Amino acid sequence: MWGFADVGADTYVALGLVMAAAAGATGLAFGLAGVVYIMIGLAYTELAATYPVAGGGQYFTLRGLGDFWGFVAGSALLLDYTIDIALFSVACAGYINFFFPAAREITLSFGPFQHVAVLWAAESVLLAALLAFLNVRGIRESSLLNEVIGVVVIATEVGLIVFGFAAAWQPEIFNFQWSRQFPSIYNFMYGTSLAIISFVGLESISQAAQETRRPATIVPRTSIALIFSVFLFATAFAVLGLGMQLPPETVEGRRYVQPWDILGLHQDNPVAVIAKAMPYVGIIAGPFAAALGALILLISANSGVMSASRLTYSMSRFHFISRWFNVVHPKYRTPARTIIIFTSIGIIQTVLAFLAGKDRALDVLANMYAFGASTGYLLVFIALIRLRFSDPYSPRPYKVPLNIRIRRGRLTYEFPVLAVIGSFGVSMILFMVVWTHDIGRIAGPAWVVACFVYYALYRRSQRLPVFGAIRHDWEEQQQMVLREAEEFDLLERYRAALAARGRSD
Repeated sequence: MWGFADVGADTYVALGLVMAAAAGATGLAFGLAGVVYIMIGLAYTELAATYPVAGGGQYFTLRGLGDFWGFVAGSALLLDYTIDIALFSVACAGYINFFFPAAREITLSFGPFQHVAVLWAAESVLLAALLAFLNVRGIRESSLLNEVIGVVVIATEVGLIVFGFAAAWQPEIFNFQWSRQFPSIYNFMYGTSLAIISFVGLESISQAAQETRRPATIVPRTSIALIFSVFLFATAFAVLGLGMQLPPETVEGRRYVQPWDILGLHQDNPVAVIAKAMPYVGIIAGPFAAALGALILLISANSGVMSASRLTYSMSRFHFISRWFNVVHPKYRTPARTIIIFTSIGIIQTVLAFLAGKDRALDVLANMYAFGASTGYLLVFIALIRLRFSDPYSPRPYKVPLNIRIRRGRLTYEFPVLAVIGSFGVSMILFMVVWTHDIGRIAGPAWVVACFVYYALYRRSQRLPVFGAIRHDWEEQQQMVLREAEEFDLLERYRAALAARGRSD
């Protein structure tokens, strides 16, 4: 439920954005991105169960590819966490404004900046600032709260989908969208690359793995359930939305009648619009879905604040950034510096996104979100392949399917074919992001380059190699991780494998 409260929120954001770009092919865009996401999820499941450490993708890449690439993965994921704060704060305010629709229309134009939604922007900034304040004071994420919210969200989404298909979905409308409203190749690629943000958030599972007892059992079971449930919900909402008769709208003299067009107009609260259009129950379902969406999005924005501090802790531990970032507040005992710095970056990103205009704020943030996610995921896939050969001794409670056994001397390695396919899929998503996202292809790499400049200066100051790796005692650390996770059976297997290696040497 912790994972679902984080990952499940992404559909509330992505649906309208993808609809506006992919039009009648929205279901296909979600389906293709979802297949790639399933492979990503299975890779994370194997790695998080094998290495239950809070660093997530950054740690996996460090273990597999060394310090430099571990840093690159960390900087890409850190970009995602700051965007997480910004994007979900903006989306949360959007669902709140379902009750106050005029707030979205209050705009100002000044200089080159036109139609800036100042009230919506102010709401988003205040929400992010509130989360920073609460986290500095020591807010704790309640497992019970996440469980309750996760159950309510799942029940609500199941109810909307089942009732929607039974009472509101019209196959002739869906067929018309598919046959007459198919997008251009460029728009389809743009929509597909945005659809990947529906499935971002798997880091939350790996981040939580170190705090989980017996992760070898818990992580695979919960991760696989999460992967397939989120995939089904995202694709079902896309197909449902394309086949519903939504109330026509007229904006600036243009009349919108197609479902994808109307949901594209409501990028800030598409799930609430679908719920409101339900026959019989819409008058209640719409406001309820909006309130629930605002709540789960606020929790997801908060997870960005918390995850940024966890990631920076891991990066400082491996000498990627200064330990200055992990100094705790003398009174509240929280990483106040990290919270304030990265939430402030998220707020700056929010303001800059709104300067692009009220109709582009979410799109701008999603551009960068997709770049950071696809970059980090590609490195994780490559690290998974490398770790199968560089660390064959660590017990793997779960392995991605489709493996080829390769015999080398006395050792048998398992080559993960699915990881190769997944790498190709994520590479295609990254290519789509770079090709179709005018902001993502500039701002995303610029962020990584800026982080690298800091990394290089810091490593030089500490007399550490910039492109090389410092020595890590991974075997001792793996034993410590398994011991702390209470995976004593795996610990004994790991020690036996190391002993057998020593005898063969």
